[in-house]
Formats: sequence, C-alpha cells, structure tokens
Amino acid sequence: MPRTRKKKIPVTNTDKASSSSTPTSSRTVIRRFHVLLKKQRQLKNAPSANAGSLGEIEREIDKLGGLAAYQRMSSIGQGTDRGGGSEKVLIQWLIDMGLRKRETQGKLRLLEVGALKPDNYRICVSWIDTTPMDLRSRHPSILEQDFLLMDEDENRGKWNIISLSLVVNFVPEPRDRGRMLCLAHSMLAPDGLLFLALPLPCVENSRYLTFDHLQSLMNVLGFTEVQRKWKKGGKMAYWLYRKSESDHKPLDEYRKKNVCRQVRNIGPLSTHSLVKHA
Repeated sequence: MPRTRKKKIPVTNTDKASSSSTPTSSRTVIRRFHVLLKKQRQLKNAPSANAGSLGEIEREIDKLGGLAAYQRMSSIGQGTDRGGGSEKVLIQWLIDMGLRKRETQGKLRLLEVGALKPDNYRICVSWIDTTPMDLRSRHPSILEQDFLLMDEDENRGKWNIISLSLVVNFVPEPRDRGRMLCLAHSMLAPDGLLFLALPLPCVENSRYLTFDHLQSLMNVLGFTEVQRKWKKGGKMAYWLYRKSESDHKPLDEYRKKNVCRQVRNIGPLSTHSLVKHA
C-alpha cells in the first residue's frame, strides 16, 4: 500500500520558532517583508495613493503573518544550530577591551533594542545589566517599547552600551533611521558604546551607502569607530562605536538620498540608506 504523503505546512504559518525552518526560507520571508514595507511606504507617501494596490500589499503582509512572522524568522536565525546571534560578537569585543574585569565599578548598563530573546547576555550577568526591549515583546522579560518613542530626557546619558542589531535596517523611513542613531548618541553615557549590526548588502551592495559613507556619517553624528567585522561573501557586518564629539561637518549631504556608487553586473542592488533627521 503506497505511503500517504503529509501536506506540507508553510513556515510562515507556524507559531513556534522552530529550527525546522531552513535558513533559506527564513531569509526569504525577511527579504519579502522589507520589499513589502518599502512599497507600502511609497504608496502612503504618494500624492495620489492607490488604495487598491495598498490594500493588496497590506493583505500580503498579513498573509505572511505580520511582524510576528518576521520576529519568528529572525529568532530562528539566532538559534544555536545557526551559529547564534550577534550578541556573541559584542560580548567578545567587550571582553577584549577588558570590560569584564570591572565588577568592582558596577555593572555595565546595556539597552538591547530589538531583542527577540530575553537572555542573550545571560553569561554576562555578573558584569552586564541588560534591558531587552522590542516593538512587540515575545517574552514577559522583554520590555515592549518603540525605541523612537522613548523619553530622551529620562534616558539621556543613562546607558553604557546600546545594541542596534538588525534594527536600523528594518525601520521603514530613512529619516527615522537617522533619528534612531541620534537618540542612541543622546542616551549613551560619556564614552558609551554603540553596537551596530546590519545585513552586509545594506553597505556592500547599496547605491546609497558605502563603508566610507557610513563612517563619515557616524563621525558627523558623534561616533568613533572602535571595531569592525565583516567578510567578503558574508551575510552580516558589525561595528562598535564609542560616543564622542561630532566632527561638526555640514549635515546637508546626509539629509537626502545621494547615489554613492554605480555598480553593474552584480545582481540587484540594495536601496538602503541612512539619512540624518532634519
């Protein structure tokens, strides 16, 4: 008697962040979300918005599972069977800087923006006091909060470290991406550290952002690069910045999209940009 084949269930319809999803399917969902959100933003900002097209996009976003599905796919990517999350990079950099030996000076205050798990820094509990937060909390220990809506005065100079791992690239409006970096600078204590993690194509394969352009922008905003990590053909790029004084260069060139490179024959280009809040 022939065996009955079970009907496959799409990964976007599952409720558990199980590692049974393949890396390819996770990346496909995440990339599709980015495309849909960009189209949604363009239609909403258009002088004569097409209600029909906007409705189709919003229905597809809902069909994919909304923000919950994006978080689930991202959480799967942070599993131990996928090499773990970006916190490993930050922890090692902090250890290399000798910050693990500062127990007598009190714990470092870390704000982890976009946290999908509540215990990413559990091995550092003796020297790091972590506050994980996200737009949509997946755990009671994760603060549900929009970073852009945090009270700047209450948090000014409060944090020793702020982690923006796979956060800035998911903010739909370029202006808000710039505002997020400005808020991080304001909320960091003197000589505080900003950890930034982006998909490598956002920088290596973008018309509007290059490594040099990013470094120049961060200098203008008042950040000095301490560490950088990425490899050719890789998927991620990581930076560690120290809060410093702005280099006081004009900000006009960062307030609008300027083409930084013309690249041919390398496949689709990323349209990612980081734009300073006007």
